[in-house]
Amino acid sequence: MRIEFVEIANFRKLLSTRVGLSSNKTVFVGANNSGKTSAITALRYFLVDRGHSRFCLNDLTLAHWPIINAMGTTWEEAHTNNEVLPAPNWDPVLPLLDVWLQVAVNEVHYVQKILPTLDWDGGRLGVRMRLEPRDAEQLQQEYLNARAQAVALQAAGAALAAEQGKAVDEFQVAIWPQNLIDFLQRRLKTLFTVRAYILDPAACVAPEHGRARPQALDGSEPIDGDPFYGLIRIDEISAQRGFGMEGERDDESDDITAGRSGSRKLSVQLRQYYTRHLDPYENPDAQDLLALKAIEEAQQAFNLRLSDGFKGPLMEMHKLGYPGVTDPKLNISTRLRPVEGLNHDAAVQFIVPIRDGGNTANLYLPEDSNGLGYQNLISMVFRLMAFRDSWMRVGKAKHKASDDTIIPPLHLVLIEEPEVHLHTQVQQVFIRQAHKILRNHPNLGNGPNFVTQMVVSTHSSHIAHECEFDSLRYFRRLPGGDKAIPTSCVVNLENAFGADLDTKRFVTRYLRVTHCDLFFADAAVLIEGPAERILIPNFVNSHAEFQKLSESYITWLEIGGSHAHKLRSLVEKIGLTTLVITDIDSCNAEGASAPPVRGANYTTRNATLRTWWPLINELDPLLDKPENEKVKTYADENFSVRVAYQSPIQATFKGEAAEALSYTLEDAIVMANLDLFATMAGTGLIAKFRTAIADSANLAALSEALKAALQGGGKAEFALDLLEIENPLSLRPPNYIKDGLVWLADQLEQKQSELGLVQSAGNDDGQPERDMPVEAVA
Repeated sequence: MRIEFVEIANFRKLLSTRVGLSSNKTVFVGANNSGKTSAITALRYFLVDRGHSRFCLNDLTLAHWPIINAMGTTWEEAHTNNEVLPAPNWDPVLPLLDVWLQVAVNEVHYVQKILPTLDWDGGRLGVRMRLEPRDAEQLQQEYLNARAQAVALQAAGAALAAEQGKAVDEFQVAIWPQNLIDFLQRRLKTLFTVRAYILDPAACVAPEHGRARPQALDGSEPIDGDPFYGLIRIDEISAQRGFGMEGERDDESDDITAGRSGSRKLSVQLRQYYTRHLDPYENPDAQDLLALKAIEEAQQAFNLRLSDGFKGPLMEMHKLGYPGVTDPKLNISTRLRPVEGLNHDAAVQFIVPIRDGGNTANLYLPEDSNGLGYQNLISMVFRLMAFRDSWMRVGKAKHKASDDTIIPPLHLVLIEEPEVHLHTQVQQVFIRQAHKILRNHPNLGNGPNFVTQMVVSTHSSHIAHECEFDSLRYFRRLPGGDKAIPTSCVVNLENAFGADLDTKRFVTRYLRVTHCDLFFADAAVLIEGPAERILIPNFVNSHAEFQKLSESYITWLEIGGSHAHKLRSLVEKIGLTTLVITDIDSCNAEGASAPPVRGANYTTRNATLRTWWPLINELDPLLDKPENEKVKTYADENFSVRVAYQSPIQATFKGEAAEALSYTLEDAIVMANLDLFATMAGTGLIAKFRTAIADSANLAALSEALKAALQGGGKAEFALDLLEIENPLSLRPPNYIKDGLVWLADQLEQKQSELGLVQSAGNDDGQPERDMPVEAVA
């Protein structure tokens, strides 16, 4: 048994999306504001906190707020005109979570409560958790009553203004509720609840264009109780790690279906673990007898010492007349409980060995003295062990479980942003080992009877690189159109490369080696080599026309033109705006590398230009390609890819104006800055270029001279030398690079406008802050 996928609809940015879960580990990746937190929060609210509802109005997708207000307006109009009130229709806007399980026939005893029909013979089962009105008609009536009072009060204010001869505006204030959204802002928690419904597997359909299509309930009745009780144990480690959590609950609870956020301090976790699994006073067995005997003997010895120590003070009290003949006498005794020994700041210590000459000794430091990163790692690992042992009912937990019959066959563990306070190397170790820790029990391991599925949301590229593509789920931001609110969809990277295993292997290894942040960027720039990697970001930081790029989250991938096209499947799958800055790689009729020449039947060896875009082999058509036709637009996915390669420029050299053709970054920079390089001091390539400019009679000769100079290497050193230029603005970027960067800046500007990304006006999910009026974000 396992969770195959979940579908989330009408919850924050997730208008309607399907999230597939891997058999063991699923990792949510994506840029900021892409909906990762929305997905984790939906799982938490519907599954973990169902009995402690934290839903608020802002959890309803913003795109539906106008629909809700329009429904309220319709009610008011009918009520004002004494017409029959229209039936409330909440179904299209209600937040929901559909959980779809894959269950074998021999596991039917676990799922009897959620079987759609008696003739079910194994396979898919679904349950919907939906936030809905407790009583839709009562909500409607309460809203109309509240609006009637607000309207009456406003009318009274207008009458008072007329009576006093004042302007009506002096008595006009915003009286609650202004509309149905305003009403729900205060009343949603009391008027809404979460109910569960059984879904029909036959009506489950695949997403269309990345958008899930949850089935309609068609009058289905909700089921009583928790549908996942005894079926799924759910535990959670939130990003807060116990800081500032409202309504914090205790890990000692016996509820086996809900996880806990818990405390960050390891000593607190140890006490909780001891109480649940180790306390010898709880249902003692043979192994506890020696411990109990030792505690009893220590208690008796301590009681004797207390009696002897208090004998003098008690005798002194007796001289004051107490206790008298009829008064009860005082007796002082102790009760030793081992768990109290962990109830102090130094309960957990770190051992620091020191050497003094030939002697070795240990120093002991309290847990707060260790680095925050290691504290966090130890805390999370211990939490995972506690989750596992509570699920498997290790030790005393088997006597405390509220369900004495079965252990839930499925364990779902949610981990939000484990990278918080973790060092880079520790992040990688954690994600590699976390699932192994959750399975480290004799009844687990690789056994099929119990399944552990771990869901992790992260902003860390280091964590993403440690995971196989099959486990990654990419959250992609979607524009909302002219007036609609932007939303998100989820891309399953499991099939990003189809059957092309060689490309998948290359891309996986490449991303791990480069440690790029492709899955978290606003856009990607694929560049040719180390010189581009050094100089192009410098152009971005130095020239005001590229300011938008310096303010955005760009990932720079150094990958040659012969390999850039291998990222095509991934770029197209995740819909990431991409600029490919590459070389034209011209070659002569014999296939040898040669400076570009028109009319010579030259071609390009660049695989990106030949197989991705613009799908041209011949040199002359490439040189004549208009800039706007170097963009490949994916209309259905609403993103674009642009190639930028050396293009012809008009240059004046030694009094002669002619077309200049380049074929590498270095000679293109020289052609764009002839005056600068003619006098620039320096050695290496700079000196060679200075000599070539001085000795060449025309641009054609200069092109040959530059090629000869570049054959000696030193490109990276040349790029580093250019960084030392006193005034970086004096170095102009080649036109092809400038045009490409300007295009990318425009794309990001447009995307920001479409997505409404005003970070100060919302949280990480693009939803407004809790008390923000809808006008501020609409």
